[in-house]
Amino acid sequence: MENGGKDMSIIKQQIPMKEQPPQARKKNFSEVPLGYTKEEAILEASRCLQCPTHPCVDGCPVRIDIPGFIKAIKEDNISLSIEIMHETNLLPAITGRVCPQEDQCQVVCVMGKVGDPVAIGKLERYIADRELENRRQGNTSILKKKERQNKKVAIIGSGPAGLTCAADLTKIGYEVTIFEGFHELGGVLTYGIPEFRLPKKIVKEEIEFLSKFGVKFVLDFPVGRSETIEDLLRDGYSAVFIGTGAGAPQFMHIPGENLGRIYSANEYLTRINLMKAYKFPDYDTPIKIGKRVAVIGGGNVAMDSARTALRLGAEHVFLIYRRSRTEMPAREEEIIHAEEEGIEFMLLTNPIRYIGNESGFVKQVECIKMKLGEEDASGRRRPIPLEGSDFSIDIDQAIVAIGTTPNPIISKTTQGLRIGRHGEILVDENGQTSVRGVFAGGDIVTGAATVITAMGAGRLAASSINKFLNGELK
Repeated sequence: MENGGKDMSIIKQQIPMKEQPPQARKKNFSEVPLGYTKEEAILEASRCLQCPTHPCVDGCPVRIDIPGFIKAIKEDNISLSIEIMHETNLLPAITGRVCPQEDQCQVVCVMGKVGDPVAIGKLERYIADRELENRRQGNTSILKKKERQNKKVAIIGSGPAGLTCAADLTKIGYEVTIFEGFHELGGVLTYGIPEFRLPKKIVKEEIEFLSKFGVKFVLDFPVGRSETIEDLLRDGYSAVFIGTGAGAPQFMHIPGENLGRIYSANEYLTRINLMKAYKFPDYDTPIKIGKRVAVIGGGNVAMDSARTALRLGAEHVFLIYRRSRTEMPAREEEIIHAEEEGIEFMLLTNPIRYIGNESGFVKQVECIKMKLGEEDASGRRRPIPLEGSDFSIDIDQAIVAIGTTPNPIISKTTQGLRIGRHGEILVDENGQTSVRGVFAGGDIVTGAATVITAMGAGRLAASSINKFLNGELK
């Protein structure tokens, strides 16, 4: 395999993607990775072995034809590459940035047996960004629809599960309306993921693409308050998909947790991302700028919160996590970026109480050191407190990022809807709930997971809704 006289079979390492240097990026909200050039993308695409078993496709929750779109990149055929991508994924500019490919499609890449796996996510972002450039110049891709079905489907929530379900159903020919409780679309893509990881302009452009495709949107419409699911079914919708995510924060329930300037990560990131607090005073939604900030947790949300606090002007950010670095659920890329930016990782450490000042604001967090015991139900070693290892850290702000649960507004207003003990909606293998004609998927079913997993659930639900409306599913 030749490219400019070079034997491509010997390129075992991924072509690196240029990034903002840490000292510069930790002071701004601009995107950290800068994207591939055409030459870099073609070189990386040429590393794909085009193996006949394509395990990467099996590793993808939405089953993108990965060898197909990569082969088209190698041949510099961007229009074909994006056409292949759009067969299963209408949001590649988003998934190319935030999907954990390293744990899904890339982890099973055959090239990984002799070197680095192919950088599938970076190539996905490359073609998506080229497509966005074409749209900005008025060259919009034409998406194919099937014959109109004359049936309406309601989607609750405009996050990744809802957007994907809506796109697939619109392709089939259904009239689809998405009901969103907030004043902006995108769900967690808009309010949960920081600008430096996923620019809001890109989210808006991808959603505008779906709007031009035929998806309708209704904002400021919290289903369960404005109308119930039963109301929607009476209004003429033949089926309903619930994709409202898991947006209710969890806390540790330790002493002092109700002190001032202790935030849930949900509130903190929503105020900054959705309400543009980081652009104060251009946006009149200020947020307290902590100087010594403790972030509790080890997932992507914790990394996002810590790196955001740094960009807002924190002088010292502590990331407190009760297990070791190995057990951290965050993406390795995000952990490395946080380390490079100067976040102090306090591993095998757990908060046990907060201490406040005379004004009722947090001034210290008391912690205890931990050791790892036997594996627990999650498959990770269980952290055990070490007696007598207590110590305190001076802080003026804390952000709790230890997980989320579903908001109960839907479950409490939908008669007959079965839910689990954590408030999640129970579904069968088709994504169908206990209420006829009502389907659900994404974090509202699984608890907090990844964007691409939610998109996979949206695809499954769209297929099941189509079968249900055609009488193939009871």
